[in-house]
Amino acid sequence: MKLGSLKEGGRDGTLIVVSRDLSRAVRATGIAPTLQRALEDWSNLAPRLNALSESLNADQADGAFDLEMAALAAPLPRAYEFVDGSAYLPHVERVRQARGAQVPESFYTDPLMYQATSAGFLGPREPIRVVSEDYGIDLEAEVLVVTDDVPMAVDAAQAADHIQLIGLVNDVSLRHLIPGELAKGFGFLQSKPRSALSPVLVTPDELGQAWRDNKLHLPMLTQINGGWFGEPEAGVDMQFDFAQLIAHVARTRPLVAGTLVGSGTIANHDTGKGASCLAEQRTVETLRDGKPATPFLKFGDTVRIEMRASDGSPIFGAIEQRIERQPLP
Repeated sequence: MKLGSLKEGGRDGTLIVVSRDLSRAVRATGIAPTLQRALEDWSNLAPRLNALSESLNADQADGAFDLEMAALAAPLPRAYEFVDGSAYLPHVERVRQARGAQVPESFYTDPLMYQATSAGFLGPREPIRVVSEDYGIDLEAEVLVVTDDVPMAVDAAQAADHIQLIGLVNDVSLRHLIPGELAKGFGFLQSKPRSALSPVLVTPDELGQAWRDNKLHLPMLTQINGGWFGEPEAGVDMQFDFAQLIAHVARTRPLVAGTLVGSGTIANHDTGKGASCLAEQRTVETLRDGKPATPFLKFGDTVRIEMRASDGSPIFGAIEQRIERQPLP
């Protein structure tokens, strides 16, 4: 089934079930008012939501309506926790190579992750607002999973059973702010504003054989200003699968229902498939030509991130965003 949230009912939106082709939806408030509430009682409510999904896809759901993407908030407008990884080591290797640094051996056995912003997520059609272009505005096309309650100290096999939903995220980065923050030795803060989620999150069964080994085996298509930017394979060159990422986070703490776990920027060793972020493309250019040629995003630029099934049908819907100037208060 596919789930989303309307921009109504308060900060957490209104839960809807969405048809497989993303054309129709029905409010699920008789089951749970929000997606967060549904995840907190997932074992009981998921079967009811699935029954509503089957009814909707059979054109038998009462109260169904045509879906407008502009009416959607993020499926989880805010979450208790968002942890993001850097599971695609080609990305890490290139960035470090460009500045003459070695990848620590631990990166190949221990996931690189950070605590991301979760207090609010942008909807799939909401603009990315930034005060200044000088911040180095970048997109990052990623896959993410959403968990139910995860006990502390689960292993990867156990963690896999707690993956309930899958989606896409544009993990916005302000590249020119990152070096100064990392030099302090305390991680990202100002350089990581709010991210945007795909129009819907889907259960693993919706993905068929594309979801296996706790990875999503489909290409991630990114466009900038309507032009092709990259289409790397999400199931290739992922050093740590999502179960391993969840187990890493849960080593010393339980995770609450509604925790989002990101894959990090999708990158392949094959650079012919393009990139999923501008920093990656600029690094490839630096290694090849001695300097980057692709600029970071400017006001007025647009980005589109999506993933389609092998038959070309939409899965999560597209994240489509325009870069805009944020007025000062």
